[in-house]
Amino acid sequence: MRDGKLLAQQRAWPPKHAGQWELPGGRVEEGESEAFALARECSEELDVVVEVGDRVGEDVPLPGGKVLRIYAASLVSTGDEPRAVEHRALRWLGPDDLDDVDWLPADRILLPAFRQLLS
Repeated sequence: MRDGKLLAQQRAWPPKHAGQWELPGGRVEEGESEAFALARECSEELDVVVEVGDRVGEDVPLPGGKVLRIYAASLVSTGDEPRAVEHRALRWLGPDDLDDVDWLPADRILLPAFRQLLS
């Protein structure tokens, strides 16, 4: 988060989801904590260092027995600007902007939690 907005990224792949939006993050690798995995993914996907905060919303079940779990995070250096390393585009979204993008289905479920986080 930054200035009351959250960062969304537009997927470039797979073709089924290309063009849809999601929050930064990814899979937790064996031996990693969830916070470490989020920080690693933000480094790889956005070329930034983040400080991981509290959980946001409830777990969202995903296919294959996986779970989407969201955490708040903020940039460690206010001078850092995230860049789309693996995605088509990035966009900072305020509470009034959340309906302006085509979210992935799992992220869309959490829109009420995103609104609460930003309020």
